[in-house]
Amino acid sequence: MNCKLIELPKIEDPRGNLSVIEGDVLPFSMKRVYYLYDVPSGAERGGHAHIAQEAFLIALSGSFDVVLHDGREEQTILLNKPNVGLLINPGTWRELKNFSSGAICLVVSPAVFEEADYIREFDLFLERYGV
Repeated sequence: MNCKLIELPKIEDPRGNLSVIEGDVLPFSMKRVYYLYDVPSGAERGGHAHIAQEAFLIALSGSFDVVLHDGREEQTILLNKPNVGLLINPGTWRELKNFSSGAICLVVSPAVFEEADYIREFDLFLERYGV
């Protein structure tokens, strides 16, 4: 699978820890940042792939599963640390599941929203990327 976990710099302090995304921590420049919160129990988010756009997901609070599919195989990654994020490359289907109470998912993107970059039907995704 062509996705990877990236550990963010962590500055530890007795008053509270700090992590930062700047410089070359990510392989792209940020153009869009959004977050998911108050996700009801049992709800799922995602359910799409991007044609050209990468995404970097972080569990700022709580935890959730990211189910990835590259057209051939599926992999589930648990995000539960605010200083570790998941870089998802283009052509990867993603579903976000099993949100804990109070979970917050931060998404950093290299581009503004563009509907034409989304594949929202899994069958169409498999036609394009499946083997």
